[in-house]
Amino acid sequence: MFSGLPNYCYLLLLLCLTTVCLGEDPYIYYDWTVSYIAASPLGVKQKVIGINSQFPGPILNVTTNWNVVVNVKNDLDEPMLLTWNGIQQRKDSWQDGVSGTNCPIPVGWNWTYEFQVKDQIGSFFYFPSLHFQRAAGGYGGITINNRNVIPLPFATPDGDITLFISDWFIKSHKELRQDIENGVGLGAPDGILFNGLGPYRYDNALVSGGVSYLTVNVEPGKTYRLRVHNVGVSTSLNFRIQNHNLLLVETEGSYTVQQNYTSLDIHVGQSYSFLVTMDQNASSDYYIVASPRFVNSSDLLKSVGVAVLHYSNSQGPASGPLPDSPNESDTYFSMSQARSVRWNVSAGAARPNPQGSFKYGEITVTDVFVLHNRPAELIEGKWRTTLSGISYLAPSTPLNLAQQFNIPGVFKLDFPNEMMSRPAKVDTSVINGTYKAFVEIIFQNNDTTVQSYHLDGHAFFVVGMDYGQWTENSRSTYNKWDGVARCTTQVFPGAWTAILVFLDNAGIWNLRAQNLDSWYLGQETYVNVVNPETPELPVPANTIYCGALSPLQKEQARRVNFSRAPSLTKTIKLIFIGFVVSLLGSFMR
Repeated sequence: MFSGLPNYCYLLLLLCLTTVCLGEDPYIYYDWTVSYIAASPLGVKQKVIGINSQFPGPILNVTTNWNVVVNVKNDLDEPMLLTWNGIQQRKDSWQDGVSGTNCPIPVGWNWTYEFQVKDQIGSFFYFPSLHFQRAAGGYGGITINNRNVIPLPFATPDGDITLFISDWFIKSHKELRQDIENGVGLGAPDGILFNGLGPYRYDNALVSGGVSYLTVNVEPGKTYRLRVHNVGVSTSLNFRIQNHNLLLVETEGSYTVQQNYTSLDIHVGQSYSFLVTMDQNASSDYYIVASPRFVNSSDLLKSVGVAVLHYSNSQGPASGPLPDSPNESDTYFSMSQARSVRWNVSAGAARPNPQGSFKYGEITVTDVFVLHNRPAELIEGKWRTTLSGISYLAPSTPLNLAQQFNIPGVFKLDFPNEMMSRPAKVDTSVINGTYKAFVEIIFQNNDTTVQSYHLDGHAFFVVGMDYGQWTENSRSTYNKWDGVARCTTQVFPGAWTAILVFLDNAGIWNLRAQNLDSWYLGQETYVNVVNPETPELPVPANTIYCGALSPLQKEQARRVNFSRAPSLTKTIKLIFIGFVVSLLGSFMR
């Protein structure tokens, strides 16, 4: 039927067929060694967790729908996992990297994560999820760029800058976790870091000399996208740049209504993107500041993190007082800010259809959970934290493996919808989620500090927050149109936050406190979402087995070598390409 076509037409036809048949999304490969390295963030030499000897670790920079392969070798002195904060791992919670989904990577072993950043854009981060290790570092950024067919809802920035802000303690993560096991609170942090570095010496009386600090180099007149992540232990931080406006454009994968802020409170585990235009006269450098919020300490000024914004034509160093922080006595300031962060319902994101086509306010809620927390308390002689009176106990066999291999007694699908009128207990109780259910979750914070909560595998809509006790009447205050979709939300002390989430992702997903002290002592659970028609992806071939399944572990699994060798799919593609090339050769003769 093609006999009348000239040779160049055959060429075009075969190239088109090749594009259609081989239209797989790209792969990107990383090979990471996680180990202790020496650093002095606050002028005191410490062991921190680095990745490929970097602290913070490398940025995972990808594009929507790319396949990511990360081989992780554990050179620490204790088991570890990396989790990918905000990456939804569609139908593949095996890659989530938390205790309920993966066996820890033993000392000296390596394990290869392989996942797709399916239908996502935005700013996220990764970190070690076990044993309080995030307090020692091990974190890094995840940047997911739009595909070219989906335009940004703002002009393309002139540069992209990632900032990690975090509280920091001179005690090691092992000492910190021992303290909280013994009922000793963390207290005020020893300092605030910018990208693993201590404060610029803005005040000789408050900041000692010899501390390395971060300098962000920029060009006058240009606009930069700043991706700011609070990767700390337990402290909310106020972020601001002297004499510059912060135009908020994105948070955790959702484009936001674009609004200017002079400063913004960023709570533990949260990520924001700002556009910042370098529109000042550069008579000197400018302060970039992250200061603690909601911390009662007379030494608070010593904890302020300060970096330097340096214009290429700057006339001198930054000087003078730091830009003012919000008034700590104004309890409504931070909540008002949080309520002002709204979803840009007219912007396209990873999918070509506008986000606003998902009218969450018109969907019928099928289940409601009111989750109460409390400060740490003694349960069975140990200090524990709880959600709805249950302190989660991580079993030796991960939930995912127990469910896959039908091992009884590992966990129970009996997490209560509301606070139980009985003494608190330690248990492995999991939420029985219904596939494609639309669930309302209310976090009621009965603690004295700001808490952040995160759900793996999903983005949720933050629809309401207020002080006091949540009641049925509180729903009348919900934002049912443009509540922002994100994966981590703050809950203020003595207050509540309500979220709505569509459980459309099969798997077992961690619902946790992002504050490490609360999480470590048991303030978490999991949501089990089973799709009866299309199950979650099968157990990966390189799975590490532990607990009741330890006998299945093969010794050679500890030596799974990272390789850029093509997978079976890629081998088929190469064979097909060879076939096409040979055909082209015959046509062109």
